[in-house]
Amino acid sequence: MTTITPIPLTAEGFAPFGDVIELGTKAFKINDGMCDRHHDLAQLEFLEGKAGISLFQAVPRELPYAIDLVERHPKGSQAFIPMYLTSFLVIVAPDENGTPGTPLAFLTNPGQGINLQRNTWHGVLTPLQSPGLFAVIDRIGDDTNLEEHIFETQYVVDSPG
Repeated sequence: MTTITPIPLTAEGFAPFGDVIELGTKAFKINDGMCDRHHDLAQLEFLEGKAGISLFQAVPRELPYAIDLVERHPKGSQAFIPMYLTSFLVIVAPDENGTPGTPLAFLTNPGQGINLQRNTWHGVLTPLQSPGLFAVIDRIGDDTNLEEHIFETQYVVDSPG
């Protein structure tokens, strides 16, 4: 068994896998100065199909958390935006010649979302508190856009240090 300690989610640390969606420096005023628009926060990419918005409601998980399955979507990016100010666990793995390498775990701050780049190995949606409600922006199409991998080595995410 290999233990993984989650690290805080930052734009720099997550860059090889996608974008962190959060309030930042790309804001400008709209609505007669009464609203800040934090603009163009993720690089969405879809091959064929179309972009769609869905709602996912996931059961909260607890740490330590065993990682047994990762997946990827070769035809589109996938953004997860929490609908409540709660944290969630983000598990990703580098691609090593078509299979996932050793996973990494990130812990979001309340209010942070993510956008996974197209073809990025990632764990399942893993909220840590209720309600596990997320807006998801991803590719909608009639063909298959999912590859799954089950690890032979057991990885466990422990509590942050």
